[in-house]
Amino acid sequence: MSFMSSSNAYFSAFLYLLSGVCQPLIMTVCKQAGLADPVAQFYMFFYYLGPALVVLTIGSEPIPAKMAVLKACGIAFFDIIAQALNYTGAGLAGSTVFAVIYSSVTIWVAVCSRFILGRTLNWVQWLAVWIVFGGLALTTLQSAEMGGEVKTGAFLVVLGSAMHAGSYVFSEAIMTHDKDQLSVRQNTAIQSFLAAAALGVWQSIYTFPRWQQVVIEPMKEAGTTWWTATIIMSGFGFANLVHSLAFYHTLKHYPGGATSAGVMKGLQAVIVFVFTHILFCGRVGGEEMCFTPQKSLALVTVVTGVVLFAIETEKVTKISGYDRIETDETPTSGQNRINVNDGDISGLMVV
Repeated sequence: MSFMSSSNAYFSAFLYLLSGVCQPLIMTVCKQAGLADPVAQFYMFFYYLGPALVVLTIGSEPIPAKMAVLKACGIAFFDIIAQALNYTGAGLAGSTVFAVIYSSVTIWVAVCSRFILGRTLNWVQWLAVWIVFGGLALTTLQSAEMGGEVKTGAFLVVLGSAMHAGSYVFSEAIMTHDKDQLSVRQNTAIQSFLAAAALGVWQSIYTFPRWQQVVIEPMKEAGTTWWTATIIMSGFGFANLVHSLAFYHTLKHYPGGATSAGVMKGLQAVIVFVFTHILFCGRVGGEEMCFTPQKSLALVTVVTGVVLFAIETEKVTKISGYDRIETDETPTSGQNRINVNDGDISGLMVV
């Protein structure tokens, strides 16, 4: 690896980590700014709008089969619900609880792959799965002690994480297992554009007729200006776009590939945990924003399981010669998988 390519790889990994840390923190800022009405889902429109821009890059690709497009549309609607649950839950439960639970998406992908695609896991991978589930149980139990809003938020993130993982597995199926396959770029363009369009329609039907009630009044109460709101929402969408782009570049160029990406997912949870305590504890919300020994134990447990799974999966990959589901953003697997090492890193799964 040359100096320039090495520098680019490390910079890409830094962007992947930074953007992943920013997403839940920005969601907390959205709530405090009065921009996180859970029914309006105004913030989720901007979340999907960034990756939807990839639709501008697929003009040179062949027109996909109608059935493949319809399946991608179905997955898109499924994932809208999943991500709405995740980020609504993040607003209710706080960034620390979200970080612990959402880092388990890696494991949920593995479990969904086992039951949907029939992919096998060895005993070490199953051990990692149960370690993560143990950490989730600790988080959920502690969240129940913090009040109804935090408990509800934690439940939404657990459910949303599992559903979001399912969307990756379904996406893998239409890209590698179906007769009429979609490319990574096509699948991402269809799903993200449809999600942004669907949420745009929802804004027209629900949010705009209630604009004063669900946007203007909460913003006034929070003291948020339109300039500030624009920065927050644009930052949310941009962070999602950068996170997606940086992931594929990291997977292809960073030493360790998918294992490194999995380890960084665990590191991301730790950094979110720390920065939430520094930025919000005692200033925003309640105990859910603060460091506690129980929460730290849950974090260590989940991250240990995620890292163990990533390392073991890398070993399995080298032995078997093809990738099993390795990380929460990986839409590739199987003998006909989309190989990111062939240069197709432009597919931007909504993460």
